[in-house]
Order: sequence, then C-alpha cells, then structure tokens
Amino acid sequence: MNTKTATPGSLDVTSVKADFPLLQREVHGKSIVYLDSGATSQKPQSVLDAMDRYYSEINANVHRGAYYIAERATAAVESARAALAEFLGAPSSEEIVFTKNATEAINLVAHSWGRTNLTEGDVVLLTMLEHHANIVPWQQLAAERGVEIRWIPVDDEGCLELTNLDDLLNGARLLAVTAASNVTGALPPIRRLTDAAHAVDATVLVDASQWVPHQPSDITAWGADFVAVTGHKMLGPTGIGALWGRQELLSAMPPFLGGGSMIQNVTVDGFTPADVPTRFEAGTQPISEIVGWHASIDYLNQLGMETIAAHEQHLTAYALRTLVDRFGDDLTIHGPPSVENRGGTLSLAYRDIHPHDLSQVLDQHGVCVRAGHHCAKPLMKVLGVSATARASLYLYNDESDVDALADALAAAGEFFKF
Repeated sequence: MNTKTATPGSLDVTSVKADFPLLQREVHGKSIVYLDSGATSQKPQSVLDAMDRYYSEINANVHRGAYYIAERATAAVESARAALAEFLGAPSSEEIVFTKNATEAINLVAHSWGRTNLTEGDVVLLTMLEHHANIVPWQQLAAERGVEIRWIPVDDEGCLELTNLDDLLNGARLLAVTAASNVTGALPPIRRLTDAAHAVDATVLVDASQWVPHQPSDITAWGADFVAVTGHKMLGPTGIGALWGRQELLSAMPPFLGGGSMIQNVTVDGFTPADVPTRFEAGTQPISEIVGWHASIDYLNQLGMETIAAHEQHLTAYALRTLVDRFGDDLTIHGPPSVENRGGTLSLAYRDIHPHDLSQVLDQHGVCVRAGHHCAKPLMKVLGVSATARASLYLYNDESDVDALADALAAAGEFFKF
C-alpha cells in the first residue's frame, strides 16, 4: 500500500486511488467515477493479494487439522476475529460471530434470540430509516409469533422524530435501529436510543453496515446488545459479515444453523452445541473472505478512521454546496442539510427525470450511482418517491468526483430538455 498521511482532513486521495485496481479503469471512454460505495465498496490491492496468498500458501480448513497449513489457516481466521473486535471496540473477540453479511447477522438474532425471547403481544420497535434487512426478519417473526411492530417516524429532514420515543418504547422487548441511513445519510443518536430502550428493559440491535466503514467505532460506548456489520462496504470482500453480541446473550441463545463445527458432541439422541462463537458458525466458513476482511481492516487502520471521517465530512459539505449552488430548486437532496448530522450518502431527485434514466445518462459519463429504492421501501413512501438516484462517497473520492457528478447531471438535464 502506498504511504498516506494519517492526519484528520488530510487524506491523500490520489495516492489512495492508486491502491484500487478497478478505479484505474475507463468506462464508455471516460475515467470511472465510483459513487456507489453505499452498495459495495471497491477493494484495494492489499485485500486481493491477501486472499490470493491464502489460496496459494495456506489453503486448508480451519479448527480441524493438526498439520502446518491448517494451523496457519486457523490462526489467520482467529487473527481476523481479534482484529475486527479491536476495530469495533468490542470487549472480546469471543463475542464476534462470523456470518456471510449483516443481513445474516440480523437474521441470526431474529431466529435465535427472537424465537427464544419473544411471544405473542411483545413489541419490536423499528425505525422508518431501516434497510429491509432490519425489517423483514422482524416481520417474519411477527407473522409467526404475533409480535407487534411499531415504528419511529422521521421528520422532514429524514432524521428520526423522537418526541414520542417513551410512548413507542412502552412494552417494547427489542429496539432495532440503523446507525446510519443508507438513503438520507442521517445518523441516529444511538446512545440516547440505547439508554431509553434499556430503561424499559428492551434489548437493542444496531445495524452498523453504513457506519463502520466511515466513522471510528466504539460499540461499547453505544451501549448496544447486538451489532451487525458487513465486510464488503468497508473495502473487504463480499460474502463475509459479523454479529457482535454481549457474551451473556450469545451464550443463552440456541444455534441458528446446525451441522459440522458448531457442536461439542452428537449422539443418536441429540447434540450439545459448542461454546460461543463456534455454536453459530456451522460448516466451513468463507476463509479467504475472512482473511481479505482482515486486510481491509489493516488498510483502514493505516489510513486512520478519524482521517477518513474528516475527509468524508469535508467532501460531503463540498458536494452539498456544489450541487445546491449549481442546480438550485431543480435538485432535491434527501436528508439533513448539515454535515454534522449526516454521512456522505446523497439521494437525489433531479427535475422530473426518473432515477433509472438519470443513472443511465450518468453512466455514459463514467459516473456510477445507484438508482432504485435502496432496499428501503417504507422510507421511500414517507419521502413520497418510488426511487432515487444515490451517490455515496467514500475515502477514494475527492472533489473532482463531485465535479464529475455535477457535470454529468448537467448533461442529463440537457439530454432530457424538452
């Protein structure tokens, strides 16, 4: 990896971009401008190399073999677990359960903790900011068990409206909330929410998929009980995520999946599950992906999460200012107007151009944005739209990328001019 200055606000983006092979490409004869990191991030060469080294040097299953490369592979997985725990601020690596993504992590809580602890009439409190991954598992449980689902509304800026929080929490057994909206960029006050939930003995699950790649993380300071994260949004490979949970909660939960590795013993009469976290990691894990995720954590640590956060805040402010100044009332940017209350997720509506049409024109200029409902249909309905064009910023973006987005939007305006 190239050397970068790790001082807040001084990220050398030119040097950073050089670490990402895909960002060297051209599409449609234009340099690629990747603004879809909210969906998945690009991968630095160090992550790709780490996965290649696993396959070429220590490819073996883990926690099973006593030979050299098997022991090396096992050590690599456990080293990654420890690195993730430290990155998140978790008290112990034994509280980190590998899953294939944040969606599976949330489903693990719903299936294991939820089916153990929730019965008919119990309340699960969600927010209108949630991704479908933090909605559908609870709706499935509600249909199965007669659980009541309540919703924290959003205000006109796309932030949570917490005026009636105490009433909404009355009788709640679980609060499930995102740490950062993948549509409005809003950053809910997690500690305030966890304190309020714990005051009524409710458990708290935080979906940190859109937070952890962009901000320093201290899940202990959040006071949460469960936190779901995913690797592919933080420079790691697809197919790997994790659930952090408090040890006492995880130890009381039954296994989510059954099979090899997750047991202490099996007889014809039944089985005894392994200790945490192994009881939740049935079968062969995505070992190369875990190794690659570790490399991405190392990369982020070298840059410094405070540096990354400061860079993204500066870039988000530049993007908001540039787009508003250039397009005025022709452009709607959903979400809080202040960078202190949001991340670098910009969901756009430009004139009356359909988001899918808009994204196709932007693509002709090499600008990659996401068009659709962003797996947040309840929030789309509140915003009064069926879809948006979403530009999401990350550490390898700079002001030239924002300028390219603005130029492409202007070209789209000319293209669809009547």
